[in-house]
Amino acid sequence: MPLKIRLLNAGGPGLPRLEAIAPVVSAALGLPVEVERIPLDLQRAYDRSRQQHNSTALLEQVLALAGAADEKRIAVVDVDLFIPVLSFVFGEAQLSGPAAVVSTYRLSNPLYGIPRDDAALAIRLAKEIIHELGHTLGLYHCRQFECVMRSSTYVEEIDVKGAALCAGCRSMARIGV
Repeated sequence: MPLKIRLLNAGGPGLPRLEAIAPVVSAALGLPVEVERIPLDLQRAYDRSRQQHNSTALLEQVLALAGAADEKRIAVVDVDLFIPVLSFVFGEAQLSGPAAVVSTYRLSNPLYGIPRDDAALAIRLAKEIIHELGHTLGLYHCRQFECVMRSSTYVEEIDVKGAALCAGCRSMARIGV
């Protein structure tokens, strides 16, 4: 059976319309994308001392969701994410596994004192979704400047990279593109 992607809306009403992002993700990976709404227990992942949500704890919830062997699941949330060794992350994925999580929190202009820009938020989110799904497909960070798999520490780095896999990453992922 061909691989498919479940794009899971687990955030609040401020999220971009995932139905509009799904075709971008599908085109970048050459895989069908289905969008659905799911509840995650955000409080279970909340760390009061950091005032952030542990992305690994959310990833565990996504992994626990029932899913077919031929699918990748990625949950989209709107809370600030971290892992213990970093002050924040845009998302986290299980390398070569079925699940990932990504957040819009640090992708949104108002966090940086810039006027809201829904189009920029949607583009950034699409890139981060594709990036985290790339990890689920077994891809590591890439050194190619425009490759979506290049590591991004700052939102500006997301803005300058492309939304597609480079030729090397495409061949390693062995998917529909």
